[in-house]
Amino acid sequence: MNLIRDARLVTCSSLLTLLVGTSASAQQPPQPVVARLVAEPASVTVQVGDSLPFRVIAFDSAGRVLTNATIRVGGPRRAVFFGDGFVRGFQAGLFTAVATWSGGPAGVPNITLNIPVTISYPPLNRIEIVAEPGRLYTDVSLAHVARGFHANGSERKGLVVTWRSSNPAVATVDRFGNVSGLKPGSVTITASLEGAQAEQRYVVAANPVTQIEMGIKAEKIKTGDVVHLAATARRANGSAVPDAPITWSFTYVPDDSIVAPGASGIVDGRLFAANHAGRYTLLAQSGSAHARTILEVAPRDVRRRITITGRGSISSANTSDFWPWTGKDGRDYALVGTWGGDGWALVYDITDMDNLIKTDSIKVDARTINDVTVSPDGRYGALSREGASNRINGVVILDLAIPAHPRVAATFDQELTGGVHNMFATNEHLFAVSGGAKYVIIDVKDIYAPKYVSEYRHPNARLHDLWVRDGIAYSAQGGVGTVIVDVGNGKYGGTIEKPKLINVFPVNSGHEIYPYVQASTGKTYLFIGDEEMSRAGRVWEGTNYRSTLGKAGGVAQTSGGYTHIVDFTDPMNPRKVGRYQLEDYGSHDIIVEDDVLYQAYYDGGVRLVDVSGELLGNLYDQGREIAVFKPYDPAGRTANAPFVMNAMPWKGRVLFTDFNSGLWAAKLEPKRTQTP
Repeated sequence: MNLIRDARLVTCSSLLTLLVGTSASAQQPPQPVVARLVAEPASVTVQVGDSLPFRVIAFDSAGRVLTNATIRVGGPRRAVFFGDGFVRGFQAGLFTAVATWSGGPAGVPNITLNIPVTISYPPLNRIEIVAEPGRLYTDVSLAHVARGFHANGSERKGLVVTWRSSNPAVATVDRFGNVSGLKPGSVTITASLEGAQAEQRYVVAANPVTQIEMGIKAEKIKTGDVVHLAATARRANGSAVPDAPITWSFTYVPDDSIVAPGASGIVDGRLFAANHAGRYTLLAQSGSAHARTILEVAPRDVRRRITITGRGSISSANTSDFWPWTGKDGRDYALVGTWGGDGWALVYDITDMDNLIKTDSIKVDARTINDVTVSPDGRYGALSREGASNRINGVVILDLAIPAHPRVAATFDQELTGGVHNMFATNEHLFAVSGGAKYVIIDVKDIYAPKYVSEYRHPNARLHDLWVRDGIAYSAQGGVGTVIVDVGNGKYGGTIEKPKLINVFPVNSGHEIYPYVQASTGKTYLFIGDEEMSRAGRVWEGTNYRSTLGKAGGVAQTSGGYTHIVDFTDPMNPRKVGRYQLEDYGSHDIIVEDDVLYQAYYDGGVRLVDVSGELLGNLYDQGREIAVFKPYDPAGRTANAPFVMNAMPWKGRVLFTDFNSGLWAAKLEPKRTQTP
């Protein structure tokens, strides 16, 4: 979803493309003044997973219908989605959506309309029981999770079932689904709700385990290091019992009993990571048998100083994305987009990152150039367009033969009229997100004659961002999660002409995404960013900046959400393993290089985080932050209001754009040697 659309509304917004967009240049006629908004229907009642027709009509003061007013409608991102002529429900509850017209001249107030939204669950169709692996012996407990599904395929979130045991003398089950074996015999565990039911059958056997052999060799680690929990259950004769469940836990003695917090580590299946320094005793238990080992945990100690070296101040408009590249002339450049900037993109020479020099600018028909990109070979660039005066939008392809002064090679708008918010460039193809509904693949071998190749649209999703690596497209799609598609890798049957779905990972986020292959472990991690521009309901609800967003002056923006970390080494069995989360700020664009996460964290600034080694838990808690810089600027469009949009490494430096103040360059200073 569009950053600014999100910011103006509640948590998520969609531009209703049934109405004509605003003019992108001063020569176009201005929008008419809206006096009243009417929703049809006036209130929304829909079931989870279903859609119904929906529109908002604008009237002027004389009661005439206005057909060219730009109206935005948004509600809680995780609950409801407003598309082109429809609304879809994702999460049950009572909500309020907001329709907003804000296209008037100075002094004309915005017009808003609250729309009650009621989303209910359909009848439960079936229940599945997912059991913890291992055999149910006496004196052993196994965890169980019940999942419920509706007839339309949607899943019932927060399912609370009734658990029962057919023979409590053999095995009991608590209200959380934990089954405990008491004596040998047969038993059936049942989960039921609303007439749907699932069963799990067991034959409980006498527990043969008399001892546990600890298999952990590590003794000294650092915070955030992942330890694989290994132990073997054995019988009295020493033989192994491979199907005996082993329960892990730990105790903790802090290295500083006053400073160190109590919640100090995480056990996730057979993995352990410590958040804080101290001594950890790891405990393995199966029935009455147990074993223990002690780990000594030291602080991670990765902090370094970050120093600003150069500025490309932008005060004419708010700054969006940027992309650096090495030109054909051997010099380095950055292409920078603007939001609400009347279609201007800027070019900077960044060869000397102590002295950033603007070399040119490019004007296109757009309200916003949210995304810019450059092909890996530096042959062409691309500008995304939103809010074009004729609603055609699409992308503008640039010839970078003279990199300091790009020229327009072509425009392409086939299947892209809904507005392009994000793109991804390879040397031969450009992937463009079309109106949040799909991505279109464009052949750019001849940049003066681009051609439509194919597209991929995932049902019931709202697409925001994608990244392509090794012929696989990873896309963040709200409502469904992360969608993985073969677009030429071939291993999963897809080609660039006929993309093929590989898998969907249902993570509750749909904004930014970056796939990273970690050299030291061989793992593929997906970093998936939220974007929550409303902080309603939190302890600190943020600021009321919406009426001034994008205008000079105003109130500093605030954000929420965090970056999810998913182990995607096996695309068919992905697993969420960690996060990078700060309560008072929200994440945006993500780049990872050489085990460092370059995180644009909006009002939290630019943040560099150590992501070396296997990952588990919240990286923030583990002391993995290397450096943080918040770009305060008294001359910014909103003064002293950091709001970092994008950040990435470039030839030993750190480049980033700030919504209110433009392009910045920085460097990490060498780590200071500690004097004993």
